[in-house]
Amino acid sequence: MGVEGVGFYEIARNDPDRPAVLAPGVPMSYGELHAEVNRLSGALAGIGVRPGDTLATVLGNRPEFLTVLLAAVQSGLYLVPVSRHLTAPEIGYILADSGAKAVITESVLAEAVSGAADEAGVPAGGRVSVDGGDGYRSMAALCATGSAEPPAERRMGSVMLYTSGTTGRPKGVRRPMLDIAPEVLIDIMRRTLGRHLGLEPGDEVHLAVGPLYHSAPCVHAMMALNLGHAVVVAPRFHPEHTLELIQRHGVTNTFMVPTMFHRMLALPDGVRARYDLSTLRQVYHSAAPVPVETKQKMMQWWGPVLYEYYGSTESGPVVVATPHEWLARPGTVGRAVDGVRIRILDPEGAELPPGETGLIYASGQPGFEYHGDPAKTAAAMRGDYYTPGDLGRLDEDGWLYMSDRRTDLIISGGVNVYPAEIESVLLQHPAVADVAVIGVPDDDWGQRVVALVEPAEDAGPGEGLAAELLAHCEPRLAKLKHPRRVEFRESLPRTPSGKLSRRRVRDDYLREHAD
Repeated sequence: MGVEGVGFYEIARNDPDRPAVLAPGVPMSYGELHAEVNRLSGALAGIGVRPGDTLATVLGNRPEFLTVLLAAVQSGLYLVPVSRHLTAPEIGYILADSGAKAVITESVLAEAVSGAADEAGVPAGGRVSVDGGDGYRSMAALCATGSAEPPAERRMGSVMLYTSGTTGRPKGVRRPMLDIAPEVLIDIMRRTLGRHLGLEPGDEVHLAVGPLYHSAPCVHAMMALNLGHAVVVAPRFHPEHTLELIQRHGVTNTFMVPTMFHRMLALPDGVRARYDLSTLRQVYHSAAPVPVETKQKMMQWWGPVLYEYYGSTESGPVVVATPHEWLARPGTVGRAVDGVRIRILDPEGAELPPGETGLIYASGQPGFEYHGDPAKTAAAMRGDYYTPGDLGRLDEDGWLYMSDRRTDLIISGGVNVYPAEIESVLLQHPAVADVAVIGVPDDDWGQRVVALVEPAEDAGPGEGLAAELLAHCEPRLAKLKHPRRVEFRESLPRTPSGKLSRRRVRDDYLREHAD
């Protein structure tokens, strides 16, 4: 079955019976989803949310997120997806900082969101719940007041994501609103993604298993619907359940983070062999470094389907590595996409030659600003080049290799030590479920390397395992990179996008050892 039209809205008009959302719940066609999107667009206008205004969501992974996203995109709104894991004060800060005129949430989060909305001054009429709740308008009842026909005036909206940042409070990444119909920009995005990521229109099935309030999962789900793909929304990631969803729905493409790979590889061989994953053609990953051995094991299991890219909320993807390109250069995160140039600079801004590690800068990213913070915007730029604060190096052919964030770099005895490199080695040991490597102050060395390990379920933490892990490092890492100390933790804090919060780990460790 072919795909007619450019983007979700035209596909829905031309091919309304095409499957749009397969799970969870009752399957929904493009026509049915489009009608609900139009009703919500009209209802939002009815409660005073106008083009250029901000609409926030505090939702888990559920199909209603897609409805809100598509309504915002055709209504000229800034959509601010807020993490469901934040506290009421943290949510309140984002609602206030973004100037949200309305917020859409669900009953299990209603109490925290109510406090946040009070703090931010979101009016009672702008508080909506997808499944009811005291003090909230029902989204279904609200949509019932709107028309299933498209709005008379349609204008491209924008997603304004708040970055976690390395210091201070998060800031919204805001792009200029374009006074064009959604189809114009969607057509450009479709052609770009097809060229760089191999994504094409057709009868594909996308699995949304990462949190939709995060940049990459949100964009991948939106692009799937703009390519005519069907979407399976997983409420949360569970290793075996993810394999079951891929088999049951014939998933062809998805976005994952390296932590998911590690946890699926940890399943017993018999469980992994139980599922037919042969429909997978593209598994995209980003957000955190992936150990070379982990990625090799995944492609031995799933075939050459892992596409890696590097970028940020601010820049979008700036380099891409297809499976075969990566297999030819294990460890690379990719080479610059069309229109982007990568430079490696030292702290003074001088360009470094191939092979030397420095700050990664990229040109060609779409224009952005940190909402309400011109100083932060200026600090991230050198001319037309932007840096997310990550360290890396280019080889002679322009392939980029990541090291770490500048703030995570350990300098021990005057030598730069990259935590991700040590974590990559320790994660290959079967007794390690997760690990964080940090630098802590040391009178002799400046900083010493400490590894905090979350043991696998059947591993007994203790001096014996610590010695075993150090022996594991011996042939794989130079002596100066070996942890001076190995400690064990029940769990380590990762963001839902899979990023390890080393700053939080380091702060907790220093607080524990303050004496």
